[in-house]
Amino acid sequence: MTIAQNPATPQTTPRVMTLEEYLNYDDGTDTRYELADGILVVMPAEHSLNNTIALFLVVYFATHLGISHRLFATGHQIQVPSERVSARQPDLIVHSEASATAILADGKLLRLGQPAPHLVVEVVSSSDTDKKSRDRDYVEKRREYAQRGIPEYWIIDPIAAMVQILVLVDGVYQEHTFVGAAQLVSAGFSELTLTAEQVLNAGLEVPERI
Repeated sequence: MTIAQNPATPQTTPRVMTLEEYLNYDDGTDTRYELADGILVVMPAEHSLNNTIALFLVVYFATHLGISHRLFATGHQIQVPSERVSARQPDLIVHSEASATAILADGKLLRLGQPAPHLVVEVVSSSDTDKKSRDRDYVEKRREYAQRGIPEYWIIDPIAAMVQILVLVDGVYQEHTFVGAAQLVSAGFSELTLTAEQVLNAGLEVPERI
């Protein structure tokens, strides 16, 4: 484990990291980081809603769709294409059998060239002022996950009260947006019966509209 200096501040020049340096980085805190084009990026503190939504989806997929528990992950890293090197940590991953086997053999990271998971899910930061975080989920990660060949990417946005399901078609994500009581439609999970409201409320009862 490498004890390293804190990431660069706006007044300093960011230090470009290798992938192995990033994987072994430890600043002695619980701060979460991703690696974006070789630069260490501080991730927003996890809101309890993010974890609750991810857990709800795990339970739903396992109970209603019969997906094995070994295919779910909430802390796995995925290397994605970039000019230097980038690694992302989605809020939830639903692995394929091949990607689950690959990352279990490595233990830390699903590397470029290894099989892609079936699905990655990002829950957008609950702070509507966190524009950088929102741009990462909507712009940067959309591009990176498509280039990585991940068949499906869900963006769950509690602030905008919507769920976007992006399906990879000829290397480009086609987006489908769901709000309110609209039932989600997934190319990879055809038996899905969830509504946008159910996902955004993590399965809690949705108040009746007056």
